Amino acid sequence: MQRPASLSNSSPSFGASVRGAFSLQRDYTHLNHGSYGATPVSVMAAQRIWQDKLELEPSRFMRRDYKPGMRAAIAALAPRLGVGTEGLALVENATQAVNAVLRELDLPAGSDVLVTDQTYGAVKNAARHMSARNGWNLRSVTLPFPAASAEEIIAAYSAALDPAPALVILDHITSPTALVLPLSEMAEAARARGALVLVDGAHAPGMLDLDLGTIPCDWYTGNLHKWMFTPKGCGFLWTTEAQRATTHPLAISHWYQEGYGAEFEYVGTRDASSQLCLPSALDFIDAHGQAAIRAYNNALVNEAADMLAARWGTERGAGPALTGHMAMVRLPDGFGSAREDAEALRDRLVDDFRIQIPINPLTGTLWCRLSAQIYNEMADYERLAEAVERLAG
Repeated sequence: MQRPASLSNSSPSFGASVRGAFSLQRDYTHLNHGSYGATPVSVMAAQRIWQDKLELEPSRFMRRDYKPGMRAAIAALAPRLGVGTEGLALVENATQAVNAVLRELDLPAGSDVLVTDQTYGAVKNAARHMSARNGWNLRSVTLPFPAASAEEIIAAYSAALDPAPALVILDHITSPTALVLPLSEMAEAARARGALVLVDGAHAPGMLDLDLGTIPCDWYTGNLHKWMFTPKGCGFLWTTEAQRATTHPLAISHWYQEGYGAEFEYVGTRDASSQLCLPSALDFIDAHGQAAIRAYNNALVNEAADMLAARWGTERGAGPALTGHMAMVRLPDGFGSAREDAEALRDRLVDDFRIQIPINPLTGTLWCRLSAQIYNEMADYERLAEAVERLAG
């Protein structure tokens, strides 16, 4: 199969030749960057330097180095998100940030909170818990999947805004279906009905160009360990000025009421090295070129999805317009349709073929979610195609 020009002309440092920049086990085909990311060796080395500084002289580090290091990390990140530092806080992950927002939200009993059927499971559970605790009505809207266009997604979502919810929780990129949603249009429709908007952008940083100030939302949270190469335990929560005074971290600690960012910086004694080494992760991105990384990953995942759907005689979950660095492909019939069937197939691929990829039960059948990162190349997806064909008999 001839590769798209944007893939064939990519930097020769991508693909198998860059695999050594990561600690990934060499005898596995890793097609699941989207779940947990993969931290470059150079960034892990920078993290260890921060850990060593803490352990060599803990008191000096916490008194003199911790706050400047956190402020430097925020200052390095803010321009990448198109915002200033004032409304930006580092957190361990997007799920933690969503919980922090929901815990402090002062909505009267009987208020409607709207999620979608593709809302990330942990976030949906947080919404369920807080709704039950506070007497809110949790509603869910079904989004089209497979998805043909942004317009049909917007239409389905807009119809669910009657009656008007008090809060909507929107994914920027859905986890179970890998759709890049038309976020601005969906958020604008919710805002027009008077709703507060909380965006779970777990997958977006590093995958999409972000200018948070232009997105009609009240809170936006994202993970940096997925597509921005930080170690696990590094994410952010951006909050509009109107909501900062009433948005607090889950752990109230010594810097309470010292300002939005300061409260999130210190939430008790912890290893914050994954956040402190954020500038090193950004250096890794810059060394390879953010635009080049995105172009390679997008071209690769689209070519791989097309190849798999053609070989298996199935379909994609969405076309290129709704695809970032992940894509869904329906598996051939015969593998079942239940969660236990999905887990069994995933285990077979790992144990028998050393291929790591999520399998999700959707639309009465099974789908696989491909990720593409710079250490992947088409041969990885061809191995997946052959493994599934062998298992299908």
